[in-house]
Amino acid sequence: MLQKMDYTNEPRRDILCIDVKSFFASVEAVDRQLHPLEAYIAVVSKPDNNGGLVLASSPMVKQTYGIKTGSRVFDFPRHSKIQIVEPRMAFYLEKNIEILSIFKRFVANDDLLVYSIDESFLDVTHSHRLFGTTEEIAKKIQQLVWKELNLVVTVGIGDNPLLAKLALDHAAKDDRERNFIADWRYEDIQDTVWHIHPLSDFWGIGARTEARLKRMGITSIYELSQFDVRQLKKKIGVIGEQLFYHAHGIDRTLLSETFTPSSTSYSKNQILNRDYVDQHEVEIVIREMAEENAMRLRRHCATTSVVKLSLGYSKHIEDRGFSHQMLIEATDSSKVIIHSLLLLFERHYTYKPVRVINVTFGTIRPKQSLQLSLFEEPQQLIDREELDKTIDHIRKQHGYTALLHASSLVQGGMALQRAKLLGGHRSGILK
Repeated sequence: MLQKMDYTNEPRRDILCIDVKSFFASVEAVDRQLHPLEAYIAVVSKPDNNGGLVLASSPMVKQTYGIKTGSRVFDFPRHSKIQIVEPRMAFYLEKNIEILSIFKRFVANDDLLVYSIDESFLDVTHSHRLFGTTEEIAKKIQQLVWKELNLVVTVGIGDNPLLAKLALDHAAKDDRERNFIADWRYEDIQDTVWHIHPLSDFWGIGARTEARLKRMGITSIYELSQFDVRQLKKKIGVIGEQLFYHAHGIDRTLLSETFTPSSTSYSKNQILNRDYVDQHEVEIVIREMAEENAMRLRRHCATTSVVKLSLGYSKHIEDRGFSHQMLIEATDSSKVIIHSLLLLFERHYTYKPVRVINVTFGTIRPKQSLQLSLFEEPQQLIDREELDKTIDHIRKQHGYTALLHASSLVQGGMALQRAKLLGGHRSGILK
């Protein structure tokens, strides 16, 4: 017997999930006075490297060459039309702010949820009197974004955020005939949601969850919707129950009630430009990354009591590296944190060529007061804290590179290069 839901008591909102088509590549196309849907552009991190990573490719690059996000430079065919450009994250953020300002003409701040730099949810339930039907609002937003920014946005519409997101990802993005708009409602579940394939294409199902579901005999969203929800919860936990209801298109999230949970860890990752074989050079980068992370702690008036160091070795050797952590007294002191990380490094480093360094702080908590130590005089602690504050203030006013350790200026230092990054990629701002 077909298992169907009674949606009579389910909340119905008019939700838009809006995505800028090939955002980074489209912004670069418009900046070059090209149509974003017709240009051949790929935004590539480290384009001079044959293994450079594609962050975004224009629709024509995807269609003609199969190059998409995650592809590498060595995947590009020779003599192609593709124009390779470096990422300009600061520029993309500026454009994102301009797009959000258009969205805010249609909804209140509480009814706007920024999901990522190129994707947002809008609850237009209360906007009809001013702007028309849900589809009319979607079209007006598309027209304004095109008129003011020459960017193409795709829109998924649904009774809740889940359905709007699924409509966007599985229909709107590729439906040029309907002007990149798709509307999925509760009544359409059997013809829309249940046809999503494979499982990992469904919002919230990753490779591991897909594997667990398949071990239970579930190979499709339809089969997930027909499974015994009690067994799902028993075998997978609350996530199993949630996925069951998602398979029926049910999501009771209200945008006005969403929030971003506070971070449980602060992490920095650095892929080095070459294999580091000199221990001193590795230590320089660890110091730099630890100090940048410590600045972030102080900016948020927080402390850490767990520091973790991970090293990835060169791909040319069998040893993959190591990852170790240690407990420390709760602190935001650069000196204490650097000392602890270097201690981990000395204990576990095996003199192999290093290519990746990761520094992570765990157990993040609000700072309560000056943490006294049995091993240092109170005045020393106060002086060190004042020094950290002074350095932070100067860097905030004049940029991170206004004050650097001499070691960061010698061969191996990465602070100057990282200062030009935004979100892990080149910002496009000269410093």
